[in-house]
Amino acid sequence: MTDPGTASDKEELGFDPNALHEKYRIEREKRLRDDGNDQYVEIKGKFAYLEEDPYVDPGFTREPSTDEIEVVLIGGGFGGLQTGARLREAGVKDICIIERGGDFGGTWYWNRYPGAQCDVEAYVYLPLLEELEYMPTQKYIPAAEIWAHAKAIGRHYDLYDQALFQTGVTDLSWDNDIKRWIVSTDRGDRIRARYVAIANGLLSKPKLPGIPGVEDFEGHTFHTARWDYEYTGGGPDGNLDKLADKRVAVIGTGATAVQAVPHVGQTAKELYVFQRTPSGVDARHNSKTDPEWAKSLEPGWHRKRMDNFHALVSGNPQEEDLVADGWTDLIGKTIERWRKGALAGKSVDDISQLVQLANFEKMEEIRARAQEIVDDPATAEALKPYYNMFCKRPCFHDSYLQTFNRPSVTLVDTDGQGVERITKTGIVVAGKEYEVDCIIYATGFEFGTGLARQTGYEVHGRGGQTLTEKFEGGVRTLHGMQSRGFPNLFIIGPAQGGFAVNYPQLLDQVGSHLTHILSHAMKQGHETIEVSEAAEEAWVKAVIEKARSSASIGSAECTPGYYNQEGKVSSRRAQSGPYGGMLGGSLFWKVLADWRDAGGFEGLEFDNGR
Repeated sequence: MTDPGTASDKEELGFDPNALHEKYRIEREKRLRDDGNDQYVEIKGKFAYLEEDPYVDPGFTREPSTDEIEVVLIGGGFGGLQTGARLREAGVKDICIIERGGDFGGTWYWNRYPGAQCDVEAYVYLPLLEELEYMPTQKYIPAAEIWAHAKAIGRHYDLYDQALFQTGVTDLSWDNDIKRWIVSTDRGDRIRARYVAIANGLLSKPKLPGIPGVEDFEGHTFHTARWDYEYTGGGPDGNLDKLADKRVAVIGTGATAVQAVPHVGQTAKELYVFQRTPSGVDARHNSKTDPEWAKSLEPGWHRKRMDNFHALVSGNPQEEDLVADGWTDLIGKTIERWRKGALAGKSVDDISQLVQLANFEKMEEIRARAQEIVDDPATAEALKPYYNMFCKRPCFHDSYLQTFNRPSVTLVDTDGQGVERITKTGIVVAGKEYEVDCIIYATGFEFGTGLARQTGYEVHGRGGQTLTEKFEGGVRTLHGMQSRGFPNLFIIGPAQGGFAVNYPQLLDQVGSHLTHILSHAMKQGHETIEVSEAAEEAWVKAVIEKARSSASIGSAECTPGYYNQEGKVSSRRAQSGPYGGMLGGSLFWKVLADWRDAGGFEGLEFDNGR
């Protein structure tokens, strides 16, 4: 951080930017670990029970399928659903969605923990609102309403007809003789698919911290992504009455814990919240939908509102902030700082310094909020986040911080080191054991651990080469969606593609682009679609070059977290990250739009099989 100015400037700010910068550095350094993502244990084998589906009746069976399908979509969340919807609109009839859960919904099928809600405004987060003529009931709706909307998309577009639920893909292999993908599953299926899209989701496989003794605990355990209401009682709205005589531990203080902890703290005899890094928790200010406002909206409002939100959180000023929430507040502060500087006749030589000052101001507000709400000064200080906004996912809640004022709730801050070990009866931090009856892991999902580990299956392309082998030195694709040697395969995800705070909007962009390509191939009678070697190489170079000139919310300077591979940023990060960094979604989909408008399908090789 360069010198921000005089003592009077610091007095006006209310903080010393250089001191804060040093504080951020110290907090980051104490959390760095040599093992990075390897600190987490894959949920399989003896830990497999943590990923079992508690929401379906046991004993489900069906006959294995050997059907031939035009398009197979792996994953029934918003990625698979929106792609299926756009394909249906283009006239594609033969679509099979394969989903591990018992229904559509993806993340919102699994996340039924108490208090689960969207933290991006529902009016922009829910896809296909105008197509389904649906208006969310609140600004931030509960998980049950989001899941219901996902199922409504499935019904509206007739995606239930061929869907295979409670089915996990175990292998995906290209048969070059018949020009089909062979999709093998844990139900014995061997489906022949002309086209396959991998839409397993950005955050779909729960992860477990590899804490020494994690397998020794003799009490009850579960992961928040598979909430055990049989043990806790109650439901998604709370009232966890069976915890009244229980000592409960929650490990993790990310977005999920912020929503679930207030409900656990309300009923548990004792609650210990184990924290490595605090979340930044701003006010939510939820409100019910005004029916008069809803009636006033003109056709096209949904796309306009989504674009407005995305532009603002990507740092692009707009004449009006349609969403006006905690996400868009930061860029508003940056614009205000520009305005004040211009009126004062100051020159701004370094845009990064300007943005950093606005970020400091916003995080100072969030830290002040913790100080104001939490009664115990030491607890309040431990709950203050010392890192830049967007280094970790911002959180918004109106009762999380207040929960720590309950005499039955204890924050166990590990000073950035994490839990020391787990015993048969409890959890040890700094040599002190906290005896508990139940451990709830709010430790998030696999991210950046490789496609095969995250999805649970390997992809074998032409000649038997796997995607893992192909991507060993870094991801190699065109537009993050197609890779040479893997014909007729589409990957829906952020690697070399796009990223957005409002992720469903990006999924729709990718699904629409995929539909554009497949519609052309089907109309022209092409048997295969494959990326040219030159196009793939050019895109890899473009991604790397754009990463060098783009700021990333998951930068190496951030405190460790899943955005930056737990602080262990590999040399492959620039190549394997999103195009334009993690705020470059609009840049990415402009590239896609320009490519489509050009009309030549540049970089793709079509073969009609003759």
